[in-house]
Amino acid sequence: MTTITLKVNGKNLSREVEPQTLLVQFIRETLQLTGTHVGCDTAQCGACTVHLNGRAVKSCNMLAVQAQGAEVTTIEGLAAADGTLHPMQAAFNECHGLQCGFCTPGMVMSAVDLVTHHKCSNDEQVREGLEGNLCRCTGYQNIVKAVRTGAAAMK
Repeated sequence: MTTITLKVNGKNLSREVEPQTLLVQFIRETLQLTGTHVGCDTAQCGACTVHLNGRAVKSCNMLAVQAQGAEVTTIEGLAAADGTLHPMQAAFNECHGLQCGFCTPGMVMSAVDLVTHHKCSNDEQVREGLEGNLCRCTGYQNIVKAVRTGAAAMK
């Protein structure tokens, strides 16, 4: 076992983990934060996307020990402490950017990163920016609309 210390959703914590534990397993199984989903286990679908030190990462593609000393934000940590939705979460709700909801947490986390760190001033740039996130239900039209709406609200 290895002890890791990190900040998750604003809270400092230390936990023992097996060296081969994936970050997504640590988040879901150890911390019981089940909003981060396991989809493909190959970093292709984006359902497991979280923020590591303010940047989107696919948590199924990194070990928990690699997050030592880092700050991790999951979908549960995106909303305000009083429960007010983050503007991107609100936009996904308002624009019906979800159907079954399985991809939604990863999609929202990726969208926040896209808007914060990359250019996304038109639909094409949003589609390209979300290329690593798969949705099997929506056809992406409302997801793109939600990202554009969320981006406007985040400015």
